[in-house]
Amino acid sequence: MSLSRGWTLRLLYLGLSLFLFAMDRLSKSLVVARLPLYDSVPVIQDFFHLTHVANTGALFGLMAGMASPLRGIIFITIPVLAILLILIFQFRTGESELPVQVGLSLILGGAMGNLYDRVLYGHVVDFLDFSLAGHHWPAFNLADSSICLGVFTLILDLLRHDRRAAPAS
Repeated sequence: MSLSRGWTLRLLYLGLSLFLFAMDRLSKSLVVARLPLYDSVPVIQDFFHLTHVANTGALFGLMAGMASPLRGIIFITIPVLAILLILIFQFRTGESELPVQVGLSLILGGAMGNLYDRVLYGHVVDFLDFSLAGHHWPAFNLADSSICLGVFTLILDLLRHDRRAAPAS
């Protein structure tokens, strides 16, 4: 018994999410095991460091100062709901709509990675630390990168569809 082409594609999208989740877990596990919290190792001096950070906030440390009990509830409930919504969107979106499916898969893999950290540690492990000409970007991780890339992919697809749907003047 063989899978239909549609289900094969859906399994590939799920595989992409699981691969991203695994790479995020692997990278964070290596950081936790080999780099003490708040230690930093320069990779490219004054540009890129590996810095072990415990991010109690949202993406790039947003809302880190929120009261602790409320923060825990929000930062676990919202990702769980987002994961469920993404799965619903993926199932309701045609499997051949590549940009949408890939964008959702990227977001799903990242959301699972950061949710895992919040449940396991109570915070997200961040370690990619960039600065340029005295301007410092908050540390982030592969899951954050995956989420941002997924959102960017969805926005590009939306803009592409808007251009096609716009009436010619």
